Amino acid sequence: MRIVPTIAELRTALAGAGPVNLVPTMGNLHAGHLSLVSAARQRPGRLVTSIFVNRLQFGPQEDFSRYPRTLDADCRLLESAGCDLVFAPANEEMYPQDQEYKLVPPAAMADMFEGAVRPGFFIGVCTVVLKLFHIVRPDAAFFGKKDYQQLLIIQRMVAQLAMPIEVVGCETVRDNHGLALSSRNGYLSAAELVEAAELRRTLRKVASNVRAGAAWPDLERRALESLRSRHWQPDYIAVRGRADLGIAEAADPLVVIGAARLGGTRLIDNYEIP
Repeated sequence: MRIVPTIAELRTALAGAGPVNLVPTMGNLHAGHLSLVSAARQRPGRLVTSIFVNRLQFGPQEDFSRYPRTLDADCRLLESAGCDLVFAPANEEMYPQDQEYKLVPPAAMADMFEGAVRPGFFIGVCTVVLKLFHIVRPDAAFFGKKDYQQLLIIQRMVAQLAMPIEVVGCETVRDNHGLALSSRNGYLSAAELVEAAELRRTLRKVASNVRAGAAWPDLERRALESLRSRHWQPDYIAVRGRADLGIAEAADPLVVIGAARLGGTRLIDNYEIP
């Protein structure tokens, strides 16, 4: 496995390489990331994992400075997982000048839910992903379904910009309690780790009641109240259409999405309604 810190070195390494598969990450890797690597490994061609903590997607009061940076450990995991190249640029390599050109996704998809709670978040995500796509030029890129809204926005971005890239959504990996794996889970105390699975249970309960024909607004309200009663600080619980997280009909494919803060840690999750 080769670790490359610059765009020029990466392009040289990939010259004439044939198909390229990309797993974009911010590092501090866990089994969820490695499941994306495993999915990418099933495709023919070279496998590139990027590790870059993207300042553009962090708000002024968010945890950019304390976000875990574990490059050496990450590279050991990636080598064991069969990664071919790790693209690990410094901030100055990705943004040698202030990034004045930014991609602004449509408000209808990006200014609700995560975009409402974290203004500018999806501008930062879309800008860095678009830049990574131009740098790596992958044939396929792999993202986890845990970040459901992000996945839909990136898929729409690729389609509308006519980029020849398949954006693959991979299933969420969970711990023994059902908690979706996330780099931020490391902020949780032992007791909070056990309680954190309640978010998933709440979403499943909403999904079950949707299937039983209950009114969605009532379900959403009760779910929020339930989490508050357990000392969570929920941002949203919503039943929406899978295609674009818009208001949907009961016959449409649906998903329940949710985000809430437990102690000092913000968690997100979703449940696709069968």
